[in-house]
Amino acid sequence: MATLNVKNLKITKRPLYVPSLHKIKNVLEEGLCTNFAEVKVEVVDCPDLTQKPFLLSASGLSGNPTILEFGGPSYLLPLVQRDKIYDIHQFLEHLNYSDNAFVIGAGAGPWPYLNCNCELMMNLVVSSSEIKNETRIASVDKSSEKCTLETLNGNETRLALLANLFLSEGKTGSVLKVHVKKRIGEDDFIACMQKALAHHYENKLVGIGGTFLINEGKVKQHIMQDFSTTPLNNVQQLNDWLRFYNMSTPLVAVGTFVSSETDLDLRVQHFHSFSQHGEGGHYHIDTTPETIEYLGYFNLGNNLYRIDQPEKSLKFGKD
Repeated sequence: MATLNVKNLKITKRPLYVPSLHKIKNVLEEGLCTNFAEVKVEVVDCPDLTQKPFLLSASGLSGNPTILEFGGPSYLLPLVQRDKIYDIHQFLEHLNYSDNAFVIGAGAGPWPYLNCNCELMMNLVVSSSEIKNETRIASVDKSSEKCTLETLNGNETRLALLANLFLSEGKTGSVLKVHVKKRIGEDDFIACMQKALAHHYENKLVGIGGTFLINEGKVKQHIMQDFSTTPLNNVQQLNDWLRFYNMSTPLVAVGTFVSSETDLDLRVQHFHSFSQHGEGGHYHIDTTPETIEYLGYFNLGNNLYRIDQPEKSLKFGKD
């Protein structure tokens, strides 16, 4: 199955509102304190994210930070549009951003790679001389229904249907460090921060991307099984098709969140996680609030690119 030619796709560029990291620090801290017993948000120099426990493909989250959103749930539901296959490498070349481009985030994996639907945890660096690819995909084993997690080969830079990605030059620089323990509210880690953004920046579009470590507990995550042959027309049918797991930590998540959907039909939060113990998927919420711990590093995007926005917005499937 051929990838879509980026020159034929509708691409909308939207400047993002970029407050200071110190201002965002206060906004996130205020929101997190309602949901976690222990909260510490700081502006720090980014640690080397290529090292344990994160094991990302580049050291930092700085250098022309950008939010990317491809496609959307409308290309998956009610029935899949299999032709919606994108190549991030081709897109970076189109943006003249093909040297030392570091891309992380959540999406649907390249189904032709497995001949099966899968979840994507993008984690790669594209330079003029090579591709450093540590991207993982998670799928449902058709016989056991257990999670299967694997690393893509170096030249596989495709994704399908939808994705929420954070693009930078992978440079070190100032970032937000968010460290919380013991969930006392109902919101998941990212939803809590997203709601704080939405409340504080009601009329401005703010975009954040990065990574976080989930430790000391269990986490509810899903993996899409292979494409449904019958239409999925509502939340109940969608949830019956998805496969949910209570996964073990440590897990490393990558993705983005924004302050609002806007007219671009944005997904306000989307993170997928991977591990070194064979589990990974779409992050929902921890299931052990008493012991859970999150440690994240995030940066603000300067611009947002909306790529191949569906003509019809779907009212479910964005959780």
